[in-house]
Amino acid sequence: MSWFEALILGIVQGLTEFLPVSSSGHLEIGKVLLGVNAEKSLVYTVVVHGATVLSTIVVFHKEIWDLIQGFFKLKWNEQTKYIIKIFISMLPVIFIGLFFAEEIESFFTGNLVFVGSMLIVTSLLLAFTYFSKSNKRNINFLDSLIIGIAQAFAVLPGISRSGSTIATGIIIGNKKEIIAKFSFLMVLIPIIGANLKDVVGGEMASNSNIGIIPLTVGFIAAFISGLLACKWMIGLVKKGKLIYFSIYCFIIGLIAIIFA
Repeated sequence: MSWFEALILGIVQGLTEFLPVSSSGHLEIGKVLLGVNAEKSLVYTVVVHGATVLSTIVVFHKEIWDLIQGFFKLKWNEQTKYIIKIFISMLPVIFIGLFFAEEIESFFTGNLVFVGSMLIVTSLLLAFTYFSKSNKRNINFLDSLIIGIAQAFAVLPGISRSGSTIATGIIIGNKKEIIAKFSFLMVLIPIIGANLKDVVGGEMASNSNIGIIPLTVGFIAAFISGLLACKWMIGLVKKGKLIYFSIYCFIIGLIAIIFA
C-alpha cells in the first residue's frame, strides 16, 4: 500500500465511519478499486478505526469527562446509568468478537457482491426511519441492548454501524439528538479493545506489507475527516435527513453488485 492509497482510504474511513453509509463497506470497495490486497490490509483497517475513535473522543471530550466524574462518585446517578447502558450495548458485539472473530474476518476479502448486498440492507434500514414519527423516549436499558444487537450486525462490511444503531434507536422511538450521541460513544470501548488485542497479539507487527508511513498517513487522514464528519452527522440526525443516505447506499450497493 502506497502513502497515496493510504491517504485516500483514510479519508474514506473518516468520513464514512460517522455517516450512515458503512465505513467497512466503503473501505472494501476502495481497496478493490485501488488494487489493495484486502486480506493483507487488516492492520490498516484497525489503525484507521483507531483514528476515528480518537476523533470521537475529541468531539465528545466534555461529555466523556462528565460521565467519568459522575461514575466515580459511586452513586446511582444519571452518569452511572448512562455508562451501564453503554456497557449493555457492548455485550452483543463483544460476544461476536470473542467467539466469531475468524468467521467475521473471512468477509473482508473484497467480495463486492456481499458488500453491495449489505449496503442495500443498510439502505432499507435507513429508509424505515422516514416513517418513524414518535421519537420522544430516552434510551432505557432494554433499548441499549436492542441498539447493541444492531451494532453486532454491523461487523459485516456494508452494514453501517452508525446507520444501524441510529436507525434502530429512531425506529424504537428514541429521541434523535440522544441516539446520535449514544451511537458514537457506545463504539469507543469495543474498537479500543480490538486495537489493543491486535497489538498484544502481535498482529500489528506481523503484517510486513504495510509500512509505518502509509499507516501514519492513513491515521491522520481518518482522524481529520472523522472530526468533520462526526460534527456534521449530529446535525443531520437532528434534522432527520437519513433518507438521502438510504438512497445513496442503495445506489452504491447496486453498482458494487453489478460491477463485481
